[in-house]
Amino acid sequence: MIGLPIGTRVWLAAGATDMRKGFDGLTALIQEKLAENPFSGHVFVFRGRRGDRVKLLWWDGDGLCLLAKRLERGRFIWPQADSGTVHLTAAQLSMLLEGIDWRRPLRTAQPQIAS
Repeated sequence: MIGLPIGTRVWLAAGATDMRKGFDGLTALIQEKLAENPFSGHVFVFRGRRGDRVKLLWWDGDGLCLLAKRLERGRFIWPQADSGTVHLTAAQLSMLLEGIDWRRPLRTAQPQIAS
């Protein structure tokens, strides 16, 4: 994953998106349905109907960047809402792209007592 600049927000577009959409179709979705500016420098993430594909769109200051990923096994974890957006941290985005449940990551150890 390319490192995101500090202050970059990550937005998940709730619901399913037509994965045939490219730069123009996704920017139109961002402007019309999400009421956001696609040239803000924030990352917008879209998931396909089957749940095994995502597309990320962001403006890096010079142009639009489009990343597509398909999981060979499993599904990307997505919010239950049909419309709107969900804000993620960069760490949650990394987990999402790995196919990990970013909503409730399991910690390897919990502190027992403080001394």
